[in-house]
Amino acid sequence: MTETTSALRLPTYYLSHGGGPWPWMPSAAPAYAVLDASLKALRRELDERPRAVLVVTAHWETENFTFSAAERPGMIYDYYGFPAETYEITYPAPGLPSLAERAAGLLRDGGMAANVDEERGFDHGTFSLMQAIYPEAEMPIVQMSIRKDYDPALHVAAGKLLAPLRGEGVLVVGSGLSFHNLRAMGPQGRDASRAFDGWLQRALLSEVGEARADTLLEWEKAPAARQVHPREDHLMPLHVAVGAASQDKAHLSYHQDDFFGAITASSFRFSDAPLSVS
Repeated sequence: MTETTSALRLPTYYLSHGGGPWPWMPSAAPAYAVLDASLKALRRELDERPRAVLVVTAHWETENFTFSAAERPGMIYDYYGFPAETYEITYPAPGLPSLAERAAGLLRDGGMAANVDEERGFDHGTFSLMQAIYPEAEMPIVQMSIRKDYDPALHVAAGKLLAPLRGEGVLVVGSGLSFHNLRAMGPQGRDASRAFDGWLQRALLSEVGEARADTLLEWEKAPAARQVHPREDHLMPLHVAVGAASQDKAHLSYHQDDFFGAITASSFRFSDAPLSVS
């Protein structure tokens, strides 16, 4: 990949990816209508068509940051209790080994350990989002793992090192969920999700650059932080996206206060260009 001018620099995103293989489940359509519309709007609103997408996925944890380098990634059905047919779905988008090597090289050049994995398939944190955004499955995709230690500073630092990809036609997407407590996905999670989401919006929308990153490093001090994220696996992709965003402003690209009937959830776009909430 060759570097393009900064005028063509793509946004970064932190996207709430929903649950399981929802785009393949007609019965889930009403519950996911708002999220689905926001993801379709994302594609329309991109200033330039990406050459590839780098998905930082909450569903892949490794000792060191690792990038998927399979040319034709398989499927990882990392969900439970869904209809039998959802364990046979495919999302046949190509991988892009050259991007995996480029991304790993950027981290290594910055003094950070990084690996590539030539076997890793797509997990649902990737294929569910991409099915909604790119249903034709032609966009090349590389996945990036999060670290098992959940160190927020390292995830922000990794994002900073990956920022040059934005000028090379690569869309950087942090795939997680702004509320991720599966035992409280209902009325019992209402108040905690709203409190945390309010803090998250203030932290992301009112600050930029180092100030915003520093606030995220202290995320455990947020209201209801550990009620919303008992484990921070679904939050760490945000830290990578924020690191890659640098001084770009955040915009709310998805917001819902009745997800699963009660939960507040949001997604964010980081770009100098404004974006209306869908």
